[in-house]
Amino acid sequence: MIIIGLDPGLACTGWGVIAAEGNRLSHIANGQVRTDPKLALPARLVRLDEALGEVIAAHGPAEAAVEEVFLNENPQSTLKLGQARGVVLLAAARRGLAVGEYAARLVKKAVVGTGGADKTQIHFMVQRLLPGARIAGADAADALAVAITHAHHLATARRVA
Repeated sequence: MIIIGLDPGLACTGWGVIAAEGNRLSHIANGQVRTDPKLALPARLVRLDEALGEVIAAHGPAEAAVEEVFLNENPQSTLKLGQARGVVLLAAARRGLAVGEYAARLVKKAVVGTGGADKTQIHFMVQRLLPGARIAGADAADALAVAITHAHHLATARRVA
């Protein structure tokens, strides 16, 4: 099964595509979608949708996994992140993908073993779990971690069923 992981952000959305065959994972591709902060918010959201549509069309994932929004001290930043996340969910759903959503702490625990892991630890473990992957940046590493979490979740659900 091919899975796309998505780490939403207005300035930069990370994406990572993996193949999961049972418990075996392999890297397919990863990258980041950046939007121009000089553009109006609607134009940035359109750019995000178009770019993710191209990635989904290029790699043909069967399912998507998206990191849930965390709250921060700046309500305006949280709102913009929520809007970008909405576009990410829509981009996957309108292209027929089932979408799994995962809290950041759960992703960290699934990949690193602790819910308090930092970005460096996530990047390190993603490199170990997907040997040979050239990771485009921290947001792409986070997206791959979300995809890995989804693959583990699916494998566990199959075992339980």
